[in-house]
Amino acid sequence: MRSAPSGEPRADAAPPRSASSVLLDRTFGDADITVLRHEVTRLLPAVGVAGDRLSGYVLAINEVITNVVLHAGGHGRIVLRVESGSVWCVVTDAGPGIPDGHQDSHLLPGTEEIGGRGLWLAHQLCDEVTTATGPIGTSIGLRIDLGGLS
Repeated sequence: MRSAPSGEPRADAAPPRSASSVLLDRTFGDADITVLRHEVTRLLPAVGVAGDRLSGYVLAINEVITNVVLHAGGHGRIVLRVESGSVWCVVTDAGPGIPDGHQDSHLLPGTEEIGGRGLWLAHQLCDEVTTATGPIGTSIGLRIDLGGLS
């Protein structure tokens, strides 16, 4: 489901591609988390993402790729692109899908729960978070708007 402050839910993980500039497209595993975090941090300032927005977006991406490694078979694919005035990061995996009880990731988990805050955090730090999940894998889209950046 798509989660955006003013948008209606959609079943896809990211909107159809228009003209876009791909900054990064690669597969990853557990040994790549730190490398990817540094690579994304290096790439984003060139398109105007800096300061707190950079830190927050990198943290959201880190949480999603860590979830892939921990819960979805250990490897996935990340695509980072600039499209229509936004930066999109789409992370996909071939895991078993997000369990039903964990799909309301925009809600803060209870204090007694261990884990479960990564997707919640992504919802707080990104302008839009999209999720498509099922028994053959999950795709999470993280978007930040470049228009509000200075």
